[in-house]
Amino acid sequence: MQPKSGANGTAVTEFILLGLVETPELWPVIFVLFLLAYVVTVGGNLSILAAILVEPKLHTPMYFFLGNLSVMDIGCITVTIPSMLGRLVSHKHTIPYGACLTQLFFFHLLVGVDCFLLTAMAYDRFLAICRPLTYSTRMSQTVQRILVAASWACAFTNALTHTVAISTLNFCGPNVINHFYCDLPQLFQLSCSSTQLNELLLFAVGFIMAGTPVVLIVTSYIHVAAAVLRIRSAEGRKKAFSTCSSHLTVVAIFYGSGIFNYMRLGSAKLSDKDKAVGIFNTVINPMLNPIIYSLRNPDVQAALWRVVLGRWSLV
Repeated sequence: MQPKSGANGTAVTEFILLGLVETPELWPVIFVLFLLAYVVTVGGNLSILAAILVEPKLHTPMYFFLGNLSVMDIGCITVTIPSMLGRLVSHKHTIPYGACLTQLFFFHLLVGVDCFLLTAMAYDRFLAICRPLTYSTRMSQTVQRILVAASWACAFTNALTHTVAISTLNFCGPNVINHFYCDLPQLFQLSCSSTQLNELLLFAVGFIMAGTPVVLIVTSYIHVAAAVLRIRSAEGRKKAFSTCSSHLTVVAIFYGSGIFNYMRLGSAKLSDKDKAVGIFNTVINPMLNPIIYSLRNPDVQAALWRVVLGRWSLV
């Protein structure tokens, strides 16, 4: 995609990403912190994947979706953080127009798949707790693959729609992005042409792509809560709720940061708060997911110990 020029200006061929801080003395600190966060996030999610592969108890639909979620989390942080680290090392803060749109596309693709995978996991909990007798047939391997494929298809459509729409805008003036990666709100601020249709598109598609999963997740958990409360045993209720608490925590963090980021397009000026939300979306969420899913799950913890001990035995 080639940048378009406005009527009274030259087409912007590259953008300048200011990054998290503009003080050069702080760049080494930022580099070390985010390099460490990247290594921890990738290592943690790869550990979850390894645990799911080596532990037969984890060969279930819930962990099939969790494994896919771990792959998406690795992708989300890889799309944004390595390039930011490279700019800190090279002291070159420019990003070509095409690379910016490519980053935008892949970020929305991976986050979109995340969104639908969380919905599939809620549906899985609904079937496991509310429809246990038909669970194995309703959540067969074929159904699991169809749900993952549908997640990719919907997310691809969403990401492509926004990328094509943003490519129709004119960028002929300022090219400085007060962020550490390319995203829609920041690009809307720089456009020389009207972004009203793009913002309406973002709200409309966002309502479908995020609103529908939220409704499905809430509906699933209303049924789950009702079914769990009918369990007479306190131990049984505790066990049933414990299988859902990790997923609900991840859903709350994921949608909370997403809504804050994309529902504030009317604000006149994007502030440093958007950088904090961006850190949540690209770093904190992917880093927390393995921790959340392993803290309260003895099967995952046991599998992780097997992975760790297996590595030590090979040394």
